[in-house]
Amino acid sequence: MDFNPDTYQPMPVGYQLRYSILEKIRNGEDPLPDIDGREETKRDVVRAILSNSYPYLVSREGTGKTRLAESLAKLLPSVPKIKGCPYNDDPKWPEDWLCPRCADSEDPVDEFGVELIQGTMRYSRIQGNEYTNEAKILGLKDIQAIAQGQSPTDPKVFMGTGVLRGNRGILFVDELPAIPTKVQVLFHPILEEKKVILEEYNWVRPIDVYFVATGNPEGFSHVNRIPEPLLDRLELVPMDMPRGDVLKEIVSKEKFVIDIDNYAAIKPDSKSPIFRPDIGLLGVKASLPWWVGDIVRTTVEYTNNCRNIDKGASIRGPIKAINHTYSSVEINEGKVASLKDGLLGLKLSMRGRIRVRPELIVSRGKAIETFKKIDEIVEDVMWYATKKIVENIYNEIGFDEGGFKEELKTVLLSADQPTSNKLSGYPVLEKVMNQIKDLAAEKAPKNLNEYEKDIYFHPETLNRDILEEYDYSTFEIATNLGINLGLVKESLAINKVFVPKRFKHD
Repeated sequence: MDFNPDTYQPMPVGYQLRYSILEKIRNGEDPLPDIDGREETKRDVVRAILSNSYPYLVSREGTGKTRLAESLAKLLPSVPKIKGCPYNDDPKWPEDWLCPRCADSEDPVDEFGVELIQGTMRYSRIQGNEYTNEAKILGLKDIQAIAQGQSPTDPKVFMGTGVLRGNRGILFVDELPAIPTKVQVLFHPILEEKKVILEEYNWVRPIDVYFVATGNPEGFSHVNRIPEPLLDRLELVPMDMPRGDVLKEIVSKEKFVIDIDNYAAIKPDSKSPIFRPDIGLLGVKASLPWWVGDIVRTTVEYTNNCRNIDKGASIRGPIKAINHTYSSVEINEGKVASLKDGLLGLKLSMRGRIRVRPELIVSRGKAIETFKKIDEIVEDVMWYATKKIVENIYNEIGFDEGGFKEELKTVLLSADQPTSNKLSGYPVLEKVMNQIKDLAAEKAPKNLNEYEKDIYFHPETLNRDILEEYDYSTFEIATNLGINLGLVKESLAINKVFVPKRFKHD
């Protein structure tokens, strides 16, 4: 690289972050575009950065704390470092700032050279848990070097880990309160004096890191006390679960898609037949009508406010639930999701992500019965979510309730399946279904697959099989609308469509 020591100016990490954020603000850009919604949380983080303070993101798991911390590294520019230095020493740092390897050279730039380190690589993560110790935070001795005759007290036998590898970048401590309190004190001189102190080696080393920590609120398991002097050097930033349209956008961005282009090429054994799949067959070929997606996402959102649930699902919950809904359609070789597909996706995604009230749990040793109970509670929450979505539909479309009631009742009592060719004789019902479909343009999430683009925007192009599945799903939500309005009884729909069941306490 072309490194000119006469024009290069070293700058602390905190100043680099401040510069990048101010530049984005002046250009009208979002400094943290990877985080959807949570604007007050983002503003607090930006405030902390601009004043060279350290944010401590506090919330339950799965709200996006880690992603926010990782996104800060994208704000960092590429900078030069002494080539091969494990601790990213700056080429213009004084000798007493350098690591033992670089400091031992008369001219480390001349001897080793200079290389660039990208901003996204200037990031070190320390995962907090009960086993996080000094070795994981600061480093440990190189046993091989000692075996070869080097002194155990020689700084050169010390191999730095989390903090030192994060030098000149973001130091991210995930789940800070999970680290034993007596170990957390190691961070104090790093924040207070910007130094790493290794007493055993009589070595005090300057460190340049931007510290970001996350943690669960007190009351969660594996939460230890944070020492007051350490907490006093952090800015507490609460981070809530995203909701509504923000959650919808996040799920749309994060849902499973096939991305084979970035997978490393693996050379097969020359003696074996070469695996040459049709990549097109890998793609998700199922579609979710807007109401199925909205009900699934709303159900997960409601788990955080259900009286039968002590702990609701994290942000991963709706992402997985949507993915599993697609999979449910694929298992049956279908193309369009029904509400039953949504329930199956919800059950699989919620069992390990929610915690129901202890008194509702079956006795220990009966895991299967407990899972069934959780499934029943999830379906009960889905009942409320479905009620909310059909109420929204009712408020957005107008129709002849009397005609709708009679036609819906007739179809539910008939032996015929509610497919396209069977509904042509029911003009009011057909109109209601078309009105529900017409809401797709404004309800559509981002990142639709090719099948979904057709049902959302070009339903007239659907082939007969897909159209019948789409009509069935539309009839299903229309029936739930009729039940919610009290126009037809739920018992009439049992053999025709899926209607979520209420949870009954034992």
